[in-house]
Amino acid sequence: MEWLFTSALTQMIGYSNNMDQTSSCESTRNKMKMMKKEEFPSGFQVPLHYPKFSKSDYEAMDDLSLDLLLKQYGISFEGSLDDKRVFAIESFLWPRQL
Repeated sequence: MEWLFTSALTQMIGYSNNMDQTSSCESTRNKMKMMKKEEFPSGFQVPLHYPKFSKSDYEAMDDLSLDLLLKQYGISFEGSLDDKRVFAIESFLWPRQL
């Protein structure tokens, strides 16, 4: 279970050895923040199912749907709709699905 959580966080944060990607990851980290304990009064629980959306589904999602999806995983993302879409695609899709 620890491996799964660590790999999910690594993918969300966007660790890379490439310097160009590191600068874009820095800006993403500035927009992303984990939800506070007060926002989950009954305690945060990771959803049982991984999102099963395709890349085209994420590209068609509206702002509210993306916010709700990210909130389910304890992530609050401040940015434009396009930034949220890119973040969700990079976080929830496997590389072969891109």
